[in-house]
Amino acid sequence: MTDIAPDSAIKPAATILILRDDPTFEVLMVKRHHQIDFASGALVFPGGKTHAGDDVAEWADHLLGWDDFDAVQRGLRIAAIREVFEEAGLVLGRRKDGSPIGGQAAPLDVRLAVDKGEVAFLDVVRDLGVQLDLHALTVFARWITPPLTPKRFDTWFYAAKAPEDQLAACDGRETVDAEWIAPSEVLRLAAAGERKVIFPTRMNVQLLAEAASAGDCISRARARELVTVLPQITERDGRRVLVLPPHAGYGDVAEPLENVM
Repeated sequence: MTDIAPDSAIKPAATILILRDDPTFEVLMVKRHHQIDFASGALVFPGGKTHAGDDVAEWADHLLGWDDFDAVQRGLRIAAIREVFEEAGLVLGRRKDGSPIGGQAAPLDVRLAVDKGEVAFLDVVRDLGVQLDLHALTVFARWITPPLTPKRFDTWFYAAKAPEDQLAACDGRETVDAEWIAPSEVLRLAAAGERKVIFPTRMNVQLLAEAASAGDCISRARARELVTVLPQITERDGRRVLVLPPHAGYGDVAEPLENVM
């Protein structure tokens, strides 16, 4: 893993590639609201910044895997699961007796209250009588926003199989659509200009498209060396481009700077 010096301007964030084989290999993606100031209108994976309540000690009784991860990873994984709850209505976990959670997408009013900070996600999980499963998440990638925009994020990407007994639905606030889509179709839509797909998302969909199934994707992620991606600006053939670390798994990428601004 690449060591990156701490920078208070870079905010920690987490996102999840929710995967299923139903009947073909698909990933859950949401369309961001056009009024959102970051990646407005873009097709993205559910995710966002960490919140203060994502790492409190009270989570210990409501998690599977508390002792298997350090405080940083616990907080990031809880944040990722919370974001999926807010944006898609899914809960990655099980009831305390080990049974699946089941049911329709979580009530929209509860999801919006968590998103606005009016209700703590911990309280929702406690009231549901479930335990979040930190082991359900496999590290897929880690990207740090280059110094191109006022907002910078240190984003951890995780991969997880979709709960078979739950339905996903967008929240109507940050996201206006939620759909299951084949990775190859995301790339086609982006190339045709039919959907807006920002550079980091497109690169990770491209990596995702190398897998044949949800299980294959997770196996590949576990076997792959994690190289932190901090794109660098350089000049090639008279154009300013973003290049990625050569061993990060994305191949030789030289993205024109105007495509990512």
